Amino acid sequence: MSLISSSSGFAVLRNRNFACYLSARVLGTLAIQMQSVAIGWQVYEITGDLFDLGLIGLAQFAPFLALILFAGHAADRYNRRNIIVLCMGVQLLCSLLLLAFTLSGSHVVWPVFAILVLFGSARAFMMPATQAILKNMVPLESFSQAVALSSSAFHVAVIAGPVLGGLLYLAGPRSVYLTAVTLLLLSIFLMSKTRSAPQAANTEPASWHTVLEGLRFVRSRPIVLGAISLDLFAVLFGGVTALLPAYARDVLQVGPTGLGLLRTAPGAGAALCSVVLAMAPIRRHVGAFMFGGVAVFGVATLVLGSTSSFAVALVALFLLGAGDMVSVYIRHLLVQFETPDDIRGRVSAVNSVFIGASNELGEFESGITASWFGLVRAITLGGVLTLTVTGIWAWAFPVLSRMDRFPHHDKERAS
Repeated sequence: MSLISSSSGFAVLRNRNFACYLSARVLGTLAIQMQSVAIGWQVYEITGDLFDLGLIGLAQFAPFLALILFAGHAADRYNRRNIIVLCMGVQLLCSLLLLAFTLSGSHVVWPVFAILVLFGSARAFMMPATQAILKNMVPLESFSQAVALSSSAFHVAVIAGPVLGGLLYLAGPRSVYLTAVTLLLLSIFLMSKTRSAPQAANTEPASWHTVLEGLRFVRSRPIVLGAISLDLFAVLFGGVTALLPAYARDVLQVGPTGLGLLRTAPGAGAALCSVVLAMAPIRRHVGAFMFGGVAVFGVATLVLGSTSSFAVALVALFLLGAGDMVSVYIRHLLVQFETPDDIRGRVSAVNSVFIGASNELGEFESGITASWFGLVRAITLGGVLTLTVTGIWAWAFPVLSRMDRFPHHDKERAS
């Protein structure tokens, strides 16, 4: 059966392990998204400083960058499910600490950044394990559907989380953190109930040679390198998530609920797009779809920077999320198809570095540019740079931009 053309995009949900994994991921993501809205609004409410919004991203990215390659080695050597459960436990601790900070009534925000450093450390170990374990959860012929549905479920949580977080924040940040604690407890329980196929044995001791194996592999594959670096620089320059609390209050003049809707819009676009991809996976013109998705992301960012209309901003963010989803879907399939299981954790770690840099470091970059040039100019500049990166990468990686089918398409069709 062809991996790319399964008759049902939802048949994989009959797999109990995948269903538990998916449920755990949705609940955990829902908790983190709700919490992110509360953190951003709470910090900006206390300090009113755009630079502090950038520091939220930096506090998470710095430990992530320091630990991620070692986390990839751990995902190849130790049980990936156990790593995920342990990291969810640390995230739960972070939610409890944020609740304690809120109850203390403190108006000094450095404890929040310290908690986010701990959160970033847990995320560093969780991301490679989460990416690598999916291939061990489902049969090979169901993998592309599992990727699409996993992405769809993730973005459903991204849709609902900010809205719920914004609504709950009306009763104060403590209500958001209490809800996050409850959801993370349920997520840990569900993840502990999963069982995956045995992963390829890797007993190599940690060394610079083994830790850097993922980097060497990515560098040797121009298709993989081009795909993940395109996402890095496009989102690094074009990411606007960190600026949304200020954009909501100062440009659109809406409150926490409006912010929640703005944070939801990209997830709504991504979720709808991922459902379409689950039902009708991309079969041809893979490269064109990937670069087209990034270009849509850039154009939507430009529209966002040029409007003061709440409705137009929602549409722009919706299209931004849909365009990003196309590139994320293609990149994930390319990385997983190309990677042997015994180094999948380390390659996923490299992929996670690029994702983390584009998200958290991008938030820091957005905070700096906004403090330098102003909020609206920073958003507009991000859109221009994203489109510039798209053009440069199309020229620098022609094997990717001209790719018609996924590399293993013919092999999977024959199976």
